[in-house]
Amino acid sequence: MNELTQNINDYLEYCQAHKRLDAKTQKAYRIDLGQFAQQIPTSDITAITSKILENYIAKLHQQYAPKTVKRKIASTKAFFHYLEYRERIAQSPFHKLELKFREPVTLPKTISLHAVETLLSTIYQQHQTAKTEYQRKNALRDAAVIETLFATGIRISELCTLKMQDVDLLEHSILIYGKGSKERKLQIGSHEVANVLIQYRDTYINAIQHCNHFFANQNGTPLSDQSVRRMINKYTTLASIESHITPHMFRHTFATSLLEADVDIRYIQEMLGHSSIHITEIYTHVAMSKQRDILMNKHPRKDFRVGSDG
Repeated sequence: MNELTQNINDYLEYCQAHKRLDAKTQKAYRIDLGQFAQQIPTSDITAITSKILENYIAKLHQQYAPKTVKRKIASTKAFFHYLEYRERIAQSPFHKLELKFREPVTLPKTISLHAVETLLSTIYQQHQTAKTEYQRKNALRDAAVIETLFATGIRISELCTLKMQDVDLLEHSILIYGKGSKERKLQIGSHEVANVLIQYRDTYINAIQHCNHFFANQNGTPLSDQSVRRMINKYTTLASIESHITPHMFRHTFATSLLEADVDIRYIQEMLGHSSIHITEIYTHVAMSKQRDILMNKHPRKDFRVGSDG
């Protein structure tokens, strides 16, 4: 094992033991730093210069989208910060680099409120017309999942890791452990949603207690994110909704709907569990597109017939 690879392994162990990064972030660091070690011309950490980094970053730009490049640079930069902190190098070569590149704004994809309503109606219809007890219980669980995604804007990973004790249906609140072990509490604002969750909990109590996850399968195993994706695809097809819907789109729809209802963006940031207001501000672009649509189609000027219109 060469010097660079050994230091990368040391850093990954440090991330796990001291920084307490979640499994997905650790996996991304491992991939990014492994790629870095393969693509640069030296394994001597003291010989890695700003020029070597510039060439590496130029290659990244040829291979990946700006968002991915940004993440890979951040992984490498954090690694060199660690080397400097541990005094294994005198100074990080990133200190002499200017890394400013414009990342294109990709607007979050949302679901129309009509489509959300149609999707939920389809699930409740399946619950009412189920031919077997097994199908009826599955539809009830599925309704509870989709209602929670839409009512709270919770991430799919957060939903699937909710523990039994995290959901307080007396107080109508959910305790969420988000990215970086950040904790936040969300209210369930709708009595209808709370009632569905109570009905689901009472029906699934044995399965929930067996795995200690709030969202469970009938056999007592935790619900996986892939199961939720398949569930959404199933009801999207049954409801004849043509657009592809993902779990994360419920989160985007939650945030955009609140912003369009004039909720302060700081409250939305807190509810989404974003560490920075800049992350939440992406939804203002979506709201602006809605504003443009309103002003083009609803403003009375469109009906005027005056001389300047030719």
